[in-house]
Amino acid sequence: MWAKERHQRILSMLAANRQVRANDLAELLNVSRETIRRDLLDLEKSGQVNRVHGGAVVPERRTEEPFRQRMTARLRAKSEIARKAVGLIEPGQTVLVDAGTTTTIFAQELAKLTGVSVVTNSLDIATTLQGAGKEVLLLGGRMATEVPSTVGELTLSEIRRFRADICFSAPVAVHPRMGVFFYDLQEAEIAVAMAAQAPKRVILADHSKLGETSRVRSWLMEEIDTLVTSSAAPKDLIASFREAGVEVLV
Repeated sequence: MWAKERHQRILSMLAANRQVRANDLAELLNVSRETIRRDLLDLEKSGQVNRVHGGAVVPERRTEEPFRQRMTARLRAKSEIARKAVGLIEPGQTVLVDAGTTTTIFAQELAKLTGVSVVTNSLDIATTLQGAGKEVLLLGGRMATEVPSTVGELTLSEIRRFRADICFSAPVAVHPRMGVFFYDLQEAEIAVAMAAQAPKRVILADHSKLGETSRVRSWLMEEIDTLVTSSAAPKDLIASFREAGVEVLV
């Protein structure tokens, strides 16, 4: 087995279990402990694991990159997700969409639909849809400092005035056992409020966010209906989400 393949197997096990033991890895992959030690060193250097005594754990996300910088990351994966996700919407539906880099790209696909009403707290999404002549309602509230969106109690109270058919949310991390996470508390509050107003909840998350956690948990996996992700997502990780009862579109 090549080192690259071992690394992928190790990362898949970490995504499912949050930690791995070197002895277990050596036995499973049929290699020596020294080989596993080198593999974990390589993965630690690339920031994908944290080595601990006897094995490794998943590194926690400590910070979040600026919004505009995140907009340019993994554009192909986000565009792929957007094309899949828009197929979940039926004509005449009302859609709630929160602010995020993936949902901003998703808005470009929303702009191609007819007969759909969109409610959002994202300035970028509202601008994209208005420019395409679509029906869009921008929620009022206080302007966020990091993301071009509205947040706070006024935004939350406005969300509760609407009843939508489907909600789309773009968190920073999704774990098959631990749930859905945001880095920012206010963004998490907006997403939770939107999900409460729609019978169908859809998560948009590229492969880099799967098997991860962050600071604020918004939902358990059993509260989510559908996960739309990119084709680069590991197959065993996809299987873990499906075992958790979530529909996965890859």
